Amino acid sequence: MLSGQIRVIIENVQPEIDYGKFYIKRVVGQNVDVTADIFTDGHDVINARLLFKHEKDKQWSSIEMEHTVNDSWSGSFKVAKQGTYTYTIEAWVDYALNWQHNIERKIDDDQQVDVELLDGVQYLKAIKSKTTAPEKKYLDELIKLFANKKEYKKAIKEAHGKKLEAIFHKYPSDKFTLRYERELDVYVDRNKALFSTWYEFFPRSSSAVEGQHGTFKECEAILPEIAAMGFDTLYFPPIHPIGEDFRKGKNNSTKALPGEPGSPWAIGGKAGGHTEILPELGTLSDFKSLIKAADKHGIELAMDFALQCAPNHPYVKQHPQWFKWRPDGSVQYAENPPKKYQDILPIHFECDDWQNLWDELVDVALYWAKQGIRIFRVDNPHTKPFRFWEYLIAKVKAKYPDFLFLAEAFTRPKIMAQLAKVGFSQSYSYFTWRNSKHELMEYLTELSQTELKDYFRPNFWPNTPDINPYQLQSGNENIFITRYILAATMSSNIGIYGPVYEQMIHDAIIGKEEYLDSEKYEVKHYDWKKKNKLKGIITAVNKIRHQQTALQDTNNIQFCSIDNDNIIAYIKVSPDDKSRILTVVNLDPYSKQSGWVQVPLNQLNIKEGARFTVKDLVAETAYTWDKEWNYVELGNHGLPFHIFKIEI
Repeated sequence: MLSGQIRVIIENVQPEIDYGKFYIKRVVGQNVDVTADIFTDGHDVINARLLFKHEKDKQWSSIEMEHTVNDSWSGSFKVAKQGTYTYTIEAWVDYALNWQHNIERKIDDDQQVDVELLDGVQYLKAIKSKTTAPEKKYLDELIKLFANKKEYKKAIKEAHGKKLEAIFHKYPSDKFTLRYERELDVYVDRNKALFSTWYEFFPRSSSAVEGQHGTFKECEAILPEIAAMGFDTLYFPPIHPIGEDFRKGKNNSTKALPGEPGSPWAIGGKAGGHTEILPELGTLSDFKSLIKAADKHGIELAMDFALQCAPNHPYVKQHPQWFKWRPDGSVQYAENPPKKYQDILPIHFECDDWQNLWDELVDVALYWAKQGIRIFRVDNPHTKPFRFWEYLIAKVKAKYPDFLFLAEAFTRPKIMAQLAKVGFSQSYSYFTWRNSKHELMEYLTELSQTELKDYFRPNFWPNTPDINPYQLQSGNENIFITRYILAATMSSNIGIYGPVYEQMIHDAIIGKEEYLDSEKYEVKHYDWKKKNKLKGIITAVNKIRHQQTALQDTNNIQFCSIDNDNIIAYIKVSPDDKSRILTVVNLDPYSKQSGWVQVPLNQLNIKEGARFTVKDLVAETAYTWDKEWNYVELGNHGLPFHIFKIEI
């Protein structure tokens, strides 16, 4: 029962996701900035502190919160290690500070405060036992001083002095303290959850011999090329055995010709299921060798975690209760209208044997973690229950706290948000379909300035094996360039499906955002060393992303005014203020565009009239500016963008 002597109110605590049901997200070294509305009746002075602790800490740490404006308070703490932190707020009417505040006002008004001085003695005596020896000596002196009318001037000077105020803050008068009704959690990931550069390719297309199925050994030969482009995460579509029945043929044909490999997402065949490897790719030993080889190049291998089964999957015979059977004895194949997946049987997550099913799938995840995998790109998570993902992710992170989950969920906004809430580290995003200046600004503002910023980490992909966006289907080089620039400088997590992207392969099925002769259904052959302008730009930009910490966060984006709707401009500044990036992009792939861009000098601590340099980190040119508004011009034959480093 709440004591009637507690008078403060704590409301509107932020960040807080769904009344504390879900945790917010940070990475090691980031701050958790907490705000709240804290007030009381009347005019008494109140105080508040932010409490926090890591899951392995026995005691709370605390910092004093600061009043900002209109009864709003703020405090911040840094998360220093992985795992779960908990935070909450305490607040109270601080009677000692209230006494000091009131006596200050009377002294400033030249009122006599003899009685008030004597009244203050009770607050000095109340904290004496907590103080250090020098502080105790000082308080004893004040107790005598406040009772000595001959030393009145000295007494009032000390009464509203900073030294006494500091002691009152150090030993607060917090007898009647209210603790916020909820303890809130923040999950702290390793840095790759916040900043990563993904490259996807099909390992079966790694062979140097055209027409031949690639292997993990041959993938190792490609690693130097991917590392040289600046990618730090290599993602493979499923590497498991592929079903034989109802196998898909070229261009998603429902009948595969002899020798056609089928879709990797039709998991499970004669060679096994989700814990086995497609024999044509190699052995488990080969796969673990590839993981180690990638690590030597600074690349982490990510696996596809796709929870569906081909008709030949061992689960179908061993655990028929895990599937939903129809009256004719068949299982309805997976569908995502208008798309049909005749080679896939969906798992029935709500079956009567759901607990054993869920635990088996957790065991699959833990099996690959044991082999050295720490990242899953999860296929279509929005078609499985939210509570299942909450269960699986918690189980995996309990044993492997550095494990990351990327949600491949191109679906409705609230569903994408819910997946992030239940634990996904990153998510695919709507960037793929945001093209105009207005669309991009609106979307980035939503991601970086609403509640989403605390739990939803977007990963910007200009293309995927499933999506050949209409804007790329023209094959226009400038579109490929600007889409990569926008992704790489707007979002700290990005990815491409290559080498399709950097080689600007763009042939599409007419009227659809799908690749013609899709690699999902056939083995391809590529010249992995092929060079072009786009590949050079990707390489340069990825290098800049790793060098400039301003680009290693998504939520620090701030858009700049510019008098041309065909040009978009925005700045990013690192927390230590050492990396300041201004990006300007021409969204018109066909014409030269120019305009005047407004640089927010006040926020950059640059005085109007003071000279500063903007250095183009790709073109390696530099300009000296000394005004808030500055002219930019971007052609369609050179580089349609600037990535400026601002130097004072």
